[in-house]
Amino acid sequence: MKARAKGMASGKLILVLGGARSGKSNFAQELAHSLGSRIVYVATAQAKDEEMRQRIIKHQASRPGSWHTVEETHRLEKIIREHGEKAEAVIVDCLTLWISNLLLDGNSDEFILQQAWNLVQAAKLISADTILVANEVGLGLVPDNALGRIYRDVAGRVNQLVASRADKVYFVVAGLAFELKSLPKGKI
Repeated sequence: MKARAKGMASGKLILVLGGARSGKSNFAQELAHSLGSRIVYVATAQAKDEEMRQRIIKHQASRPGSWHTVEETHRLEKIIREHGEKAEAVIVDCLTLWISNLLLDGNSDEFILQQAWNLVQAAKLISADTILVANEVGLGLVPDNALGRIYRDVAGRVNQLVASRADKVYFVVAGLAFELKSLPKGKI
């Protein structure tokens, strides 16, 4: 467990990318375990139907009971700022659902990118390490409708923005994590 001086921003920003069912959430949780015991888990999913409710229940069961869970579908920057000094790590799972929530509320891609920038800035100002989980949605077929294409494009742009500012970036495929980016030890 790391010792950190309260109020001193020293946390790392870590991005975990992967496709659906790639194992990215499990990897992010294992990574959080390695960072300490005070973990805040930010869940962005909304239970709008029974199938999603069942997915949420499975995700909840996979987390240790000692972790503090915050359900937040929109205001991630606020949650990071509120909990970032009380934890050793904050996991946001997942950015892609968060983007969907914002997009379906009628927000522009510019607004969503600004919110992503604000989230990154907040993560850089707290002492906890921040692990952001996101789907890599650009590897599949081009969506056949405008909303699907906008969603894919915004998600890709958010992932690029976060990756450019992250200290570490992992890509998870079939449960295997590949490190794509790691700043030298003196830089993180």
